[in-house]
Amino acid sequence: MKNFITLIFSIVFSTLVSCSSTDNCTKTITIPSRNIITPTGSAYIPESKSEVPCDYVETPIQEQAPLQNFSYEVLNFTFIPDTGNNTNRLKFDIKLNNPNNFVIKGFPYFTVNTDGLVSSSGFINGATSTCTEINPNSSCIFSYDKQASLNLGVIQSIQLVNVKYYLTE
Repeated sequence: MKNFITLIFSIVFSTLVSCSSTDNCTKTITIPSRNIITPTGSAYIPESKSEVPCDYVETPIQEQAPLQNFSYEVLNFTFIPDTGNNTNRLKFDIKLNNPNNFVIKGFPYFTVNTDGLVSSSGFINGATSTCTEINPNSSCIFSYDKQASLNLGVIQSIQLVNVKYYLTE
């Protein structure tokens, strides 16, 4: 057993020594900043640098783009600033249309104006139907209904600005 351990140690040590040549070529690449959009929100990833082998082939990072051939129809969009029980309520049903000849798999991303502050979200928490897959030449109704405490702050109005659909496959 001692000879086996010595043999393994010798192989590992010789591999490490033989690969630690001083003429290993490396280069530093810059990875650009980017925004990543998910159903639960978005994230900003700042620019960074990385050291890679000289033969590393850089591939451009594709920006995440929404589906181009997509439309939506607002069936109802209601915001009640005060329900009378210390909550506000946002309820909406939006018909998402896939006019393509293929299934789309992804998520809708809603941009709203809340008292002058424009923000975007997937509105997953509170959704009763999320439309993560829409068949070819068909539609899906995204439904949302949620109440929030007025203790967090009073909102006067929420208006829908637009809806985009991002593919995950």
